Amino acid sequence: MALARTSGAPIPVAARVNRFTYAIRNIVAEAQRVEAAGKKVRYLNIGDPVAFGFATPPHLVAAVERALHEGRNGYGPSPGLAAAREAVAAEYTSRGFPVTADRVCITAGTSEGIELALTAIVDADGEVLVPMPTYPLYTAVLAKIGARARYYRTDPARGWMPDLDELEGLITPATRALVVIDPNNPTGAQYSTATRRALIDLADRHGLALLADEVYADLGFDGPVAPIGSLQPDAPIVSFSSLSKAYLAPGWRTGWMAVGSSPRLDAVVAAVKKLADGRLCSTVPMQYAIVAALTGDRTHQSTFRAALRERAAVTIEAFRAMPGVSCVPPTAAFYAMPQIALPPDRTDEQYVLALLRETGILCVYGSGFGLPAEGGFLRIVFLAAPDELREIYGLMAAFTKAYLR
Repeated sequence: MALARTSGAPIPVAARVNRFTYAIRNIVAEAQRVEAAGKKVRYLNIGDPVAFGFATPPHLVAAVERALHEGRNGYGPSPGLAAAREAVAAEYTSRGFPVTADRVCITAGTSEGIELALTAIVDADGEVLVPMPTYPLYTAVLAKIGARARYYRTDPARGWMPDLDELEGLITPATRALVVIDPNNPTGAQYSTATRRALIDLADRHGLALLADEVYADLGFDGPVAPIGSLQPDAPIVSFSSLSKAYLAPGWRTGWMAVGSSPRLDAVVAAVKKLADGRLCSTVPMQYAIVAALTGDRTHQSTFRAALRERAAVTIEAFRAMPGVSCVPPTAAFYAMPQIALPPDRTDEQYVLALLRETGILCVYGSGFGLPAEGGFLRIVFLAAPDELREIYGLMAAFTKAYLR
């Protein structure tokens, strides 16, 4: 017997989806329309080194290939393979932040680690302190779990250092965690030791978990940056990193979180493991590359850092030569955040869309990272070859000169 047909009304979606935004990828839809119209698009919106010709180290590829050929294709332990967790723990310990393998969780990239940690620590209506500009994953995850982001300002006039006085005043009884992205995405800044100590002290005094996003720690232009936990190993710090950036394997979605030794974080470890059980495991064959990465040859990193230094210099020289544009020099990673002196009636998104449609250059507007739309900030990914960057910046200079008339 056939069932009666219903009215055909659309199936509603959860209200949380309307709170979820991710500007880095959202803007790609317009770029695709521009491409469909026949214009070449230069994608400077996503920090994917592989897309710009930087190759994953061969010994990492070999480790994954070996795992595949040996049939390591079943489920793994929810927190990750024992050897991978031990390698991560040994790496942190050697850098001054002692961690044991039972407090490490292997994740599907840093993104999953951040989501697991926020879900474990923050209830609905809880608050998390996130830097402004921020990496939009944090606000997206907080929207999903029904929590609130409270932005603390970082100051371009001081090299994008956090405003510590403002930060202290933002803490309320609902505050559960402090997010620190250092080296920073989207600004390319590194925090001073004094600033890092002050951030740890603030989290410690107020009973907050300090969530340390340290994905770019190996990409400081002057060499690797020590974990923030090395300054006070018994502070309530959870650190995140991955193979994506410094090991040039973003598509493998292989990362980790390391929970500090403080007993105040014991319940967090248990909660994260419980949540990890619910998603079974991260990709198993790629986990075999973690041991190869953390115990093997890293000479590719010095070559990569030198390439980034060169590209950063090209970037800063170009933006500082553009009338109406300023830019704080980055000191790590592959991002810069120039500021355009926009007319009063224009927004950063309007500038970015006009730039895309006119020149095919795609970057991300600063308001996608939480900055005021009228501020005129953009995030640029400078992974392209130096000569291509010079060509791109020449087009941007000509466009901006006309746009600001």
